[in-house]
Parts: sequence; structure tokens; C-alpha cells
Amino acid sequence: MLTEIAYAKINLALHVRRRREDGYHELETLFAFVDAGDALAATPAEADRLTTHGEFAGKIDDPFGNIVAKALLALPHGEGKQGWAVDLEKRLPVAAGLGGGSADAGAVFRMVERAHGLPEDWHARAARLGADVPACVLSRPCIGTGTGTDLAEVAENDLEGCPVLLVNPRAPVPTGPVFKAWDQRDRGPMQSGTLRQIALAGRNDLEDPAIALCPVIAEVLAALRDTAPFLARMSGSGATCFALYESQEALSQAAARIAADHADWWQLSGKLR
Repeated sequence: MLTEIAYAKINLALHVRRRREDGYHELETLFAFVDAGDALAATPAEADRLTTHGEFAGKIDDPFGNIVAKALLALPHGEGKQGWAVDLEKRLPVAAGLGGGSADAGAVFRMVERAHGLPEDWHARAARLGADVPACVLSRPCIGTGTGTDLAEVAENDLEGCPVLLVNPRAPVPTGPVFKAWDQRDRGPMQSGTLRQIALAGRNDLEDPAIALCPVIAEVLAALRDTAPFLARMSGSGATCFALYESQEALSQAAARIAADHADWWQLSGKLR
């Protein structure tokens, strides 16, 4: 049996520079990953099949059209005519700005890498599944440009092990409408530097349009910022927001406070990879 964690993706910064002629958007984003997420396991089977369970499994409309199934189709992974039976425990909320589906696909790529190795064109195969998938295959801090698929290393990861709290108000936010609501104003490029420096100097240009569509995001951000993190921001197109803390004690206190004040919100504590 192969097992893998689909690490939750967060965008420490997300700068939208322009809308492209092909309808996509030119981005600069700082990817980071939390040491927790969905859980996958794969065993040999006569044919590929996918079983889903967990808190958010019911949010997957079509398990057989799921990105995990598409990732299996995109890669050689069985012996001869055999396939894989994949078990997916869906721990991350769906349509939440955490790259949940992309992270699941990235986990499949890593399992295939361990079992058989990846083809040379793995990056192109991953990009065809979604803009976040190549970064999720790597699952380590990197800078994404273009539509997010062109990846570069960060000069220094000085946030490894940083305590992080993720909070989602259990409100799904589809990506398309948020990008459509962006005001098309270029607010400038990301700065260079270490992971922490880029994150602190950055922003998320989708925060305001996401809040306009889902006002509770502003409440989540206000609640997180009231716990004295050194950075709190929305991830991706929302609705999940994250807060970074200087110590594990500060994280624990913040998580307890959020749970007491907003028992209906989903939260996850972890560390940055």
C-alpha cells in the first residue's frame, strides 16, 4: 500500500496583474504548504477505482470525474493491465482556497513517483489538470507566475515550521466568480527576498472581490487578526483564511479562542513545510 498526504496549499501572497486574451489571468503568487491535509492510500487493483469518505466527501459531486481519477488517467501507474484502488479521506473543505483537489492530484503524482517514477513531461501533465497542480506536486514553497504553473524556487524558506491556523466559515466560494469580480487594477509585482519578506510585503488581490461575494470572510479575517498573528490573509480565492504565529503557544491560544467564539467554523492547526 502507498500512502500520501495531500498537503493543504495556501497563497501567502496572490498578485493579479492582468486578464489575458485567453480569459485566464496573469498571476504572481507565493505558494506554501501546511503539514496536514487530505489522506490518500493506493493498492493494486484490476482497474482504477476511487473511494471517498471523510467530513467533506459529500461535497464531491462526481467522484469518478474527480481530479484524482483524472490524475490516474494522466500517468502510467499500474503493472501491465492493473490499476490502483485509491482511498481518499477528504479532510479539507471544497472550494475553499486550499487547493484541495489540486493537492489530491499532487499526492497521486508523488505516489506514482515513488512506485514507478514520473515521466519527463510530468509538469505539463500536471498543468493540464489545473493551475495549482504543479505546485501541489512539489508541495514546498515556490513562486508561481503566468497562470500559476510556471514555478521558481524561493531564495530562502525562513518560515519552515512556522505555526499556522487555517479557518473556513464553511462557505464555499467558486473561483470563477471571484476572478470575474476583480477590478482589473494592477497593484504591482511581488517583492523579492526570503519567504517571510515576500509574504509580509505581499497581498491578496482577490480578497476584496471574495468578501463582496461572501461577506463572512471579513469576519474570519477580523477574528484572526484579533489573535495577534504576524500575518493574517485570505488564501487563494477564499473563503479559507490563514494566520501565522511566532510560537506554538500563540497558535494554541488563537485556535482555542476561535473555537470558543465561532464553534461552527472549520479550523486546522499545523506548521508550514
